[in-house]
Amino acid sequence: MNDRQVILYTRSGCHLCDEALDTLRDYDIDPMMIDIDEHPDKLALYNECVPVVEIEGKVCFRGRINEVLLKRLLR
Repeated sequence: MNDRQVILYTRSGCHLCDEALDTLRDYDIDPMMIDIDEHPDKLALYNECVPVVEIEGKVCFRGRINEVLLKRLLR
């Protein structure tokens, strides 16, 4: 992948989080993963909307990843 910083906010047992990780890896992205249940500030922000994908400090996806938009963001 290029050198963009990608963070995947996730939690244990979240099947959508697993899907998001698989999708990112399909695009050769190895995101930094943060379990929101271990970070109270992130839990307060993202409790009901994981997975959350942040690219270069901007939240780009909540829930499912839109692959068309992901491709545009990675250009």
